[in-house]
Amino acid sequence: MACIFSQSFPTAFNGGSTESFTTPTRFFNLSPKVFSQSFFLAGPINWDASNLRCGSSGRIRRRGFTGRGRNGAVFRQRGFPVFSCVASSNGASSTSVERVSVLVIGGGGREHALCYALKKRSPSCDAVFCAPGNAGISNSGDATCIDYLDISDSLSVIAFCREWGIGLVVVGPEAPLVAGLANDLVNAGIPTFGPSSEAAALEGSKDFMKRLCDKYDIPTAKYQTFSDPSLAKAYIKSQGTPIVVKADGLAAGKGVIVATTLEEAYEAVETMLVKNAFGSAGGRVIIEECLEGEEASFFALVDGENALALESAQDHKRVGDGDVGPNTGGMGAYSPAPVLTKELEKVVMESIIVPTVKGMALEGCKFVGVLYAGLMIERKSGLPKLIEYNVRFGDPECQVLMVRLESDLAQVLLAACKGKLANVSLEWSPGSAMVVVMASNGYPGSYKNGTVIHNLEEAEQVAPTVKVFHAGTALDSDGNYIATGGRVLGITAKGANLAEARDRVYQAVDQVNWPEGFYRRDIGWRALPQKQHRVTEG
Repeated sequence: MACIFSQSFPTAFNGGSTESFTTPTRFFNLSPKVFSQSFFLAGPINWDASNLRCGSSGRIRRRGFTGRGRNGAVFRQRGFPVFSCVASSNGASSTSVERVSVLVIGGGGREHALCYALKKRSPSCDAVFCAPGNAGISNSGDATCIDYLDISDSLSVIAFCREWGIGLVVVGPEAPLVAGLANDLVNAGIPTFGPSSEAAALEGSKDFMKRLCDKYDIPTAKYQTFSDPSLAKAYIKSQGTPIVVKADGLAAGKGVIVATTLEEAYEAVETMLVKNAFGSAGGRVIIEECLEGEEASFFALVDGENALALESAQDHKRVGDGDVGPNTGGMGAYSPAPVLTKELEKVVMESIIVPTVKGMALEGCKFVGVLYAGLMIERKSGLPKLIEYNVRFGDPECQVLMVRLESDLAQVLLAACKGKLANVSLEWSPGSAMVVVMASNGYPGSYKNGTVIHNLEEAEQVAPTVKVFHAGTALDSDGNYIATGGRVLGITAKGANLAEARDRVYQAVDQVNWPEGFYRRDIGWRALPQKQHRVTEG
């Protein structure tokens, strides 16, 4: 393997230690696709300044480097040295590529899937960090988790990026986006995939999203916004039920009530506007008509002016089999979603996504990131209407999309950051993927943390296409995985078709030994002949 030193990604360090190292130093978390052994001598090396090839004396600084060329001239570069390597793990030849280190913000199943795609499917990605991450992400080798980094402190995140030469930040959750993390990173000159706080209002305020739809003729459900509970109840009475009551702001997926009776709707208004259950997020409510049809998720990458559609996916929001019970963050998903035909995808792009991108630009807050459109394919018309926008990848839809994506995710997201999506195309694996979420008993209500989970390795050994994504896990003192949240695992599998993906994923679920957890047994029922997975003991 030949290593070529690259000066293409200098970073903004101030100073740095100048001591040389004379013992083998681990350049940690390099992709196994690049280095079969991530150890090399960080001590006396020399490099040829004319062709930048490794030589035999000089000095690497901890936060920068100093080298000597053939004529004795001293060359200095501030920053973490970036290597381009000519190597291949499968023995095939490959060309030299400039590499990038990526920081993923978040610590759930969505972020695990992003780390997986960056580490295992992105040839240009040199190192993947995840803050804060979780035990499963770290142990799987999909990223180096930085659990001490305070992602709510932009200055700390910026300092970390500069210290480690981060060339791309991918923000997973919505809260840091709404808080303005992307604004601060972009202002610091760090490429960031995720919208500004102004653009994140598409998710942060349902009223903002609805008003944008009104202004730019984007099809959505009829609605009214209220801050007065009496007026809200009067409107509900005039419209009848079923009806939907939504908190205006972010409510961790719990701010939407589909009321089938007036009493339920009134109670939802009381909970949000009077009891202040969601704080400022519930200071206004949106009362919306209840659309009938089939829900689907549509994702598009956006660079401010151009939108690139991803493959379709469909999730299952209700907690119980047969889509009963309260809404959750999502109990399972599959991709592609047959309900979204190529013709419908074209309609979605033309009538919903493109007008949104153009409208946001006209409003002075260009959107850069992923638009996640929650859609209802109306039963009567067969046409899509926008239910809501999320400004990040969905969870668990991200899991099935990332195991199917075959393009270099790092380069695609960098293109979005640079406004260069117009000429980008994506490659997807054929067939289908499915994820089944395993959650703590009691979710989405109260649940117990700290319950022990066994046999996750056995689950992944069911088939090469099975992957266990961790959403809420930690390690106990004995090294066992324990649950630390409501939605804990996303057991994911690919297959030649959706039926095969379903069979594999439930075979993997069967291997998991977690008596205090549960899962839906009918993921994919809309797209497949009804076949409920049986519950196995142990």
